[in-house]
Amino acid sequence: MDQTGKNVKHTWRPMTAADLDHVMAVAAVVHAGFFERREVFVERLALYPQGCLIAAGEGGDVIGYAFMHPARLGVPPALDSRLQQIDAAADCLYLHDVALLPAARGAGLGRALMALLSALMACEAYAQAALVAVHGSAPYWRSFGFDDVAAPSAALRDKLASYDAQALYLVKRI
Repeated sequence: MDQTGKNVKHTWRPMTAADLDHVMAVAAVVHAGFFERREVFVERLALYPQGCLIAAGEGGDVIGYAFMHPARLGVPPALDSRLQQIDAAADCLYLHDVALLPAARGAGLGRALMALLSALMACEAYAQAALVAVHGSAPYWRSFGFDDVAAPSAALRDKLASYDAQALYLVKRI
């Protein structure tokens, strides 16, 4: 149900290259101040397509996106950086970016995404997931079982500073 009380069907589907214009448009609205170049998203889609999803509204309109990929725990990529390749020593699934337009919020897409993340983790045999919480979103992610890293390394603190002073690295262990 949306905020008006109407039953609205929102769903996640696999991303395609044709969706990237929509990704950039959603990012411009949701992540103002956290700009990432189009080539960052193009690369994530090419390297790990199974972790790239589109949130679609009832009519198929793009209302959000998510990017996940394998990474090493405690070593997230810096904001707006390319990976070049998936790290062979990856030991977690990294939730690189999630963006939902305001109209999509409260429709259960977060719960559905967490189910997809868990399924992908099981498929890839990862016992943990990680993310960088921005925009004060840490309480939201904690509600899904993500926890703060007790003593982040100096290198991790430097990477987080590339986001903003309030960015937090959170980990979920299965």
